[in-house]
Amino acid sequence: PFEGVAWTPRPPQGPPQGCFACIAKPPALRQASPVLSPSSAVYLMESKSCKGDSLRPTVPCKHSVEKKTMTNPTTVIEIYPDTTEVNDYYLWSIFNFVYLNFCCLGFIALAYSLKVRDKKLLNDLNGAVEDAKTARLFNITSSALATFCIILIFIFLRYPLTDY
Repeated sequence: PFEGVAWTPRPPQGPPQGCFACIAKPPALRQASPVLSPSSAVYLMESKSCKGDSLRPTVPCKHSVEKKTMTNPTTVIEIYPDTTEVNDYYLWSIFNFVYLNFCCLGFIALAYSLKVRDKKLLNDLNGAVEDAKTARLFNITSSALATFCIILIFIFLRYPLTDY
């Protein structure tokens, strides 16, 4: 009745011994003895107190010796970039978009300002800095050109071209 039945070993009792590298890669299983009588197979499967019924050999952790010989342990601290220092020029972009939108430059500046905010959320500091520079450039250009056009309009209103 037990021919062709596969027997799987129980997990070891108690916490596993050794380091993570040794626990993650269990040693290879030994071949089970093919000459087992049905009564001994039942005994091995039902025995709970016998520690010798496992098919895995007990191998000491080779990493525990390395851990004991370490004299200068190091600590690694991950420092994430502080993205709050990147200016996104959002309010300036909104002002340029609403009031000084010269040739849609205010809209482009607003789009880059939103990209800066997205990249700050993703902790992409280099991309956020590059897009912030581009947003600032478009804001400066939009503000300067719109201000120049407004000044020209006031000059031509004050001094019409018919006088020349």
